[in-house]
Formats: sequence, C-alpha cells, structure tokens
Amino acid sequence: MTDDDASTTVGVVVPRSRLRTTLRRRVLRVRESLPAAAQIVVAATAAYAFAHFVLGHPVPLLAATVTVSSLGLVRDARPWRVAETVAGMLVGILIAELVLLLAGAGWWQIAVAMTLTLVVARFLSPQPGFALAAVTQSLIALVLVTGAPFLRLVDGAVGGLAALVVTALIPRTLRRTELRDADELFDALDAAMASIVRALRRGDRVRAERALERARSLQTYVDAWSGSLESGREVARISPFLRRQRSELQRHERVRAALDLTTRNLRVVARRAAYLCADGVSRPVPADLLSDLARGAALVRESLDDISIEPVAREAVAAVARRLDPAALLPDGGVGELNLVSALRPLAVDLMVAAGMPAAEAQSLLPRI
Repeated sequence: MTDDDASTTVGVVVPRSRLRTTLRRRVLRVRESLPAAAQIVVAATAAYAFAHFVLGHPVPLLAATVTVSSLGLVRDARPWRVAETVAGMLVGILIAELVLLLAGAGWWQIAVAMTLTLVVARFLSPQPGFALAAVTQSLIALVLVTGAPFLRLVDGAVGGLAALVVTALIPRTLRRTELRDADELFDALDAAMASIVRALRRGDRVRAERALERARSLQTYVDAWSGSLESGREVARISPFLRRQRSELQRHERVRAALDLTTRNLRVVARRAAYLCADGVSRPVPADLLSDLARGAALVRESLDDISIEPVAREAVAAVARRLDPAALLPDGGVGELNLVSALRPLAVDLMVAAGMPAAEAQSLLPRI
C-alpha cells in the first residue's frame, strides 16, 4: 500500500468512526427522551380533548401549551417543579385575562400585560424560568382572544392538572436513570482512588496531582445522582406504579449521602498524598490500605442492585478499618505519612455507613489513637 492509499484509508475511516459516534449519541438522546415525550403527548392530547369535548371550548390551545411547557424535555420533572411552572403560567394567563377585561385587546395592552406579568412573576419567584413561562402564556392569551372571559384561564388550569396527573401515572425518572448516575459516580470514585494508589506506590507527584483533580471533580457526579435520586423519590411518593421502589430509593439515598461524605474525605486523602509524593518516595502501606478500601467501595456499588451483598461490603471495609492505627502500621513513619493513614479512617467509616452500618458502630471499629 502506498502512502497515498494509507492516507486515503485513514481519511475514510476517521469520518465513518465519527459518524457512528454521532449517530449513537443521537439515538441515545432520543431513547432517553422517550419517557418525557410520552408524558407530553399523552398529557397535552388529554388536556386538549377534555377542554374541547367535555368543557366545550372551541380552541383550547392553552390547555395543550401549558402542559407542554410545564413538562418540557428535561430529565428532572419533579412534581413540585411542574407545579411551580404551572403556577407561573396561570399567573400570566390571569393577568392577561384581567387586562383584556379592563382594557380590551391591542398592541399597547400586550405591552401592559407583559410588563405586569414580568413584574409580578419576579416578585413571586426568584427562578427566571417562572417569569418566562408566565409571560409566554400571557402573550398567547392576549393574542388568542376567543370565547368568554377567563375561558383561557380554565384551559390553562386543565393543562396544568393534566401535567401533574401524568407525572404520577407515567413516571419520567426511571430506576435505570438513577442507577446509571450512581454507576457513573462509582466509576469516577474508583478511578480517583486507583490514581492515588498508583501515585503513592510510585512516589509520583504528577500522577498524585492528577488524582487530586479527579477527586475534586467527583462532586459533579454526586450532584447528578442527587438530582435523579431526589426526582425519583418525589415521583414515587405520588405514583402508584413506583410504590414498591420507595424503600429501595430510600436505601439508595442513604448510600448517596454516605458517598457524598466519602468523596469529600477522599479529597483530603488526595491532597495529603500529593504533598507526600513531592519527595518521590514510595508509600506502599497507605497505598495498600486505600486499595483495599477501593475494593470495599466496589462491593458497595454491587449492593445497590443486590442488597444481599451489603454484609459482604461491610465486612470488607470493616477489616480495613480495624487495622487503621497509624502508629502500629508505621512505627517509623513520618508525620505526613501518619496523617495520611489517619485521613483514611473517616473514609472507611463513610464506606461502612454506605454499606448499611450505623455510624456509631462503624466508628467503634476504628482502633483508638
């Protein structure tokens, strides 16, 4: 093969690879949006049909637009957020109805209504989305001047009610979404712990600083899991279809809270490791201890799907915790290395709590120092 042929082949392969990646990403985006799309279609259609065929409204456009706007395509559609958005839109429609009743329809009435809506909405809520939702529906109500007074307000209320009902009947935040966020957090946690272990074993300051950056980035994953888990718990409170998941989601919340503390303590460990690695000396003892804790964290991860693994995870971490006596492990160790081992103690407690052990019992397993 000539150089020209090779370059041609590379030129063909790279775009195809990028195309496949792009298509895969887009298909994934569509698949993740299917629950939200189902919610929107069902709720908007039901709201429009009810307002038109049951209430007899000729053009109940606001029944559909309020539903669509309140649900949206965001992954996190908690009931209280949907209700807040609906409230904002109803405020905008009410102000538009009052302006129409007192001043009629026209270009300057639109300006007055929009001004009033923005002022009132900003007074009622600090969220910019609240004001935008309110002024958008106010504008639609002023342009769509049909039917009796306050008819559009009734349509908006029907749409808002449909959005809240469908949030319970067609849950958007599925269990796999929450578990995927948990997996991403555990993946990132494992990568950060492994980087610290490698840095300590090699006395590699550059690697230790990279590990510190990884540890600092863990909060993003914690926040993502917090959002999907909280959303799932709120929907489970009102959804008859998620009743069985309530206790499981409560257990996952306990794991998440403990993992939040774990990541914070890992940042302390990472900072001390980066400081120690500046001299280029290998620290195998704290490296082995952290490696054992990482294996315990992996078992905690498995316990999310299978609660029967929790006792195994607890014992794996407890076995490490019972050894965390800095003076006994490193009788000739320096202050920095002793402090590093000490920093592993709260990390072990957090992991035992994540595995279902009460905090007081977990702390009692640590050697007295």
